Amino acid sequence: MSQQGYVAAPPYSQAQPGMGGYQGGFGTGPAQPLYGHYGGPPQAFAAPPTAMMKSPVSSAAGMPPPPVSTQYNPNIQQNGAHPQRYPAPPAASAAYGQPPQSPYNTMASPAPPPTQQLTNQMSAMNLGNYAPGPMQSPPPPSSSVAQQPFQTSPPPAMGQPQMPPGMQSPPATMPMAGPPMGGPQMAGPPMAGMGRPFPGPPPPGPGGFQQPSLGGAGPPGYPQQAGQFGGQMAGPQPGMPGAFPGAAAGLAGPPQKKLDPDSIPSTTQVIEDDKAKQGGQVFNTNIRGQVPPLVTTDFTVQDQGNASPRFIRCTSYTLPCTTDLAKQCQVPLASIIKPFASLPKNETPLYVVNHGETGPIRCNRCKAYMCPYMQFIDGGRRYQCGFCNCVNEVPVFYFQHLDHMGRRVDFYERPELSLGSYEFVATMDYCKNNKPPNPPAYIFMIDVSYNNIKSGLVKLICDELKTLLENLPREEGAESSAIKVGFVTYNKVLHFYNVKSALAQPQMMVVSDTAEMFVPLLDGFLVNYQESKAVISNLLDQIPDMFADTNESETVFAPVIQAGVEAFKAAECSGKLFIFHSSMPTAEAPGKLKNRDDKKLVNTEKEKTLFQPQKAVYEQLSKECVAQGCCVDLFLFPSQYVDLATMADVPSHTGGSVYKYNNFQVETDGEHFLRDLRKDVQKNIGFDTIMRVRTSTGFRATDFFGAIHMNNTTDIEMAAVDCDKAVTVELKHDDTLSEETGALMQCALLYTTINGQRRLRIHNLSLNCSSQLSELYKSCETDSLINFFAKSAYRAILNQPLKNVREILVNQTAHMLACYRKNCASPSAASQLILPDAMKVFPVYMNSLMKTAPLVGSTELSTDDRAHQRLSVMAMGVEDTQLLLYPRLIPLHNMDVSSEAPPAPLRCSEERLTDAGMFLLENGHSMFLWLGQASPPDLIQSIFNLPSLAHLQGHMPALPELDNPLSKKVRSIISGLLEKRPNSMKLQIVRQKDKPEMLFRQFLVEDKSLHGGASYMDFLCYVHREIRQLLT
Repeated sequence: MSQQGYVAAPPYSQAQPGMGGYQGGFGTGPAQPLYGHYGGPPQAFAAPPTAMMKSPVSSAAGMPPPPVSTQYNPNIQQNGAHPQRYPAPPAASAAYGQPPQSPYNTMASPAPPPTQQLTNQMSAMNLGNYAPGPMQSPPPPSSSVAQQPFQTSPPPAMGQPQMPPGMQSPPATMPMAGPPMGGPQMAGPPMAGMGRPFPGPPPPGPGGFQQPSLGGAGPPGYPQQAGQFGGQMAGPQPGMPGAFPGAAAGLAGPPQKKLDPDSIPSTTQVIEDDKAKQGGQVFNTNIRGQVPPLVTTDFTVQDQGNASPRFIRCTSYTLPCTTDLAKQCQVPLASIIKPFASLPKNETPLYVVNHGETGPIRCNRCKAYMCPYMQFIDGGRRYQCGFCNCVNEVPVFYFQHLDHMGRRVDFYERPELSLGSYEFVATMDYCKNNKPPNPPAYIFMIDVSYNNIKSGLVKLICDELKTLLENLPREEGAESSAIKVGFVTYNKVLHFYNVKSALAQPQMMVVSDTAEMFVPLLDGFLVNYQESKAVISNLLDQIPDMFADTNESETVFAPVIQAGVEAFKAAECSGKLFIFHSSMPTAEAPGKLKNRDDKKLVNTEKEKTLFQPQKAVYEQLSKECVAQGCCVDLFLFPSQYVDLATMADVPSHTGGSVYKYNNFQVETDGEHFLRDLRKDVQKNIGFDTIMRVRTSTGFRATDFFGAIHMNNTTDIEMAAVDCDKAVTVELKHDDTLSEETGALMQCALLYTTINGQRRLRIHNLSLNCSSQLSELYKSCETDSLINFFAKSAYRAILNQPLKNVREILVNQTAHMLACYRKNCASPSAASQLILPDAMKVFPVYMNSLMKTAPLVGSTELSTDDRAHQRLSVMAMGVEDTQLLLYPRLIPLHNMDVSSEAPPAPLRCSEERLTDAGMFLLENGHSMFLWLGQASPPDLIQSIFNLPSLAHLQGHMPALPELDNPLSKKVRSIISGLLEKRPNSMKLQIVRQKDKPEMLFRQFLVEDKSLHGGASYMDFLCYVHREIRQLLT
């Protein structure tokens, strides 16, 4: 079946009278839209030949629709489907990552302004079909051209030669950068100074005659394009540098209008469309391989046999049947599992099933747990496992008769038979040493060195803990939390505190031998907060005073974690360490670090060492932590390099988090840090966890990404897993899959609850299988794909040069899209860029990923910040990576103050900002309030209570609480976002043209980046050129 897709005509959303841009006169409008021009008048073309159109019209003209290739050619290996993920790149391919010293087109000669160059480059580019999905063309232009009768040929706009009426050209598509012709100067946009000419003469255009090869025409940084029918496309305007020497006037076309960025696929539009279609609706999970609404859409899930997309999302909900197909399309197959995801209030929490002494029922052969995919046979006495097909006896106590459909009579009463997600109470066999676990404990470990005392941090933490400990997480319905608490302070030595409820005053014990760490007291170190409240409150008052006069600035770090592990061992429990630390551990002790930051390594083969942790002590510590169920959360307050790659190694292998506050000041950053701490302490969480992903025959889980530890190839171990942590699991074929049975997966997580019960949490998901690639592309999910690419690229930079990793990302993007073009799209001109509907905004995200700090080789970025982002992304779920790579940009100056909903976000580009506007930008980690230089005084007055923008001074940690509708609305939008996101964000207020605006601009991901990175438009041209090369 052919997927004639969706063609980017400028603004894609208005309805359309008459036929594709012509009023009346030709029966019903076509099913497909017309191919709009990029930048030219919206629709000044003759209608396409009827045969091109799948609409009632085609039969009228008596021409059969064009033949459609549905077959895939089994040996399309020439695209180099690499078996391993990050192969060494072929020597010939031009590097995508450009050296920093040549930021984009640094041209000596005066160059046309960027938009102008792009106009030349993409002048007639037609962003072709996205696959299925209705598409309305733009309204007919008012120009006289539009009313032409059907026969005339297109006007020679955009440099197409005039055709005689008889040989009507197909719809003018967007000839996007063809292989460039030109001397070595020529480097496609994103490849700044690389410049490799393409060997050989350019291929003839579809018109069949060869284009003249142009020596050095064209603006220096941009290749000349092949026109669609041979002749060149309209090039730069005469008078601009690099105009064609004497190009035929007939081909030059009218002067170009500014290229319209609205005509390329928009992320915000895709998000809004999905909200309009599925927002507020119920998503029933009773259908195999069903694609859920986007993560950005609000919807309610009704579990009817498959796990909610809040727990599991996939890169595609249809797997290719064979390995060959998977290799051919190069779309990675993976699922992103967030086993502890929070559910909204209107969704049922997971049911807990208790089978008593016998424990959960499992398949004898593959050990899968009882689930909706088990088929009961033989009158209900036996069942066949859906994963390995083994036939098992049903235990006597579990026997139940079958109804006339072969389903058990108690189907709806048993969660494990009718639901996709549920829990089992685990028996002693699932516990350490076959005895029930103790409730977990939280230990607060505070660095009391000079910096932290002086900054006021220690006092801030102690004051907050008094109220925070009242809110420790507790089981539904429990009066108080079962979690025990303990306290340690440290600098070069460690201080433990006895806070037993019987004491009048807390007691301090000092351990100065940091090489052989031990816990000096058993009884009274870990206590129940409610019982020891008075003593603890006393201690928290005393700590800041005790160390007020310290001048000790050296600290230890590894022994602090070691002390936590030893305390949990002694108490025979699991738990979490909250470590508040400010500097590199330089004191003589295990795990001592030295400054190894070296900007000279950036953009060299050795850059990867900056991301690699110093192994030895910390690697061993990670293992001990995981074995004991000790999760580490690190709050860092650095004022310079601290070797975060090493310090964060233990948190990132134990299911922990790392929070970082550079140059911390209580006044401006205090609230921001406390919001993080409160969220972190109160999170829904499971301890001492081990997870396994089982699959039905034909495919299996092969690779795992997350804040995890792997002892073997199948068991994913985490000291703890909270509601924000996700594990990305790559799936590979080991045999052929069947279209009838589909593909099944079951994720089983064994963990200890916050009051010490051992449980199994089960999530099941069934996917479709198909031998048609078009089905796979139809059920892809861009947000999940980019989560997978981000994690695999961030892992790859540990052992490959960044340049290779970036190149592989671009190559794989081009491969995926070229395969779609070749096998699934209707035939059309080679110059057209055709994207699958489900992946039409994939290039925006991919380009944004390549501009993130870890993947950009820039000496201006701090090594610690790059390492921090690399590690945080490894544990992120789909919604977090989506937001990080495409921030929300919300206009606040013209919103309806009375409406409930916040204003719709705009595209992340400077073009969307207005001088008199006020915009909020957030990506889950940073938040900016941007103010245009012409902001009206009444706007400034109602938000800041200041007469004008000029009066706005310094850092403001939060907006003042003013009693007017606009102020209330803006503050409610901000607090709503802070509530919703896993991390706190510090509000940064930036004025247009002020210095801090540079920082803000890095988040406008559709524009060129400061540190060398293409704009979305340039990247799209580049990818299109790569696709054309693959297809020729």
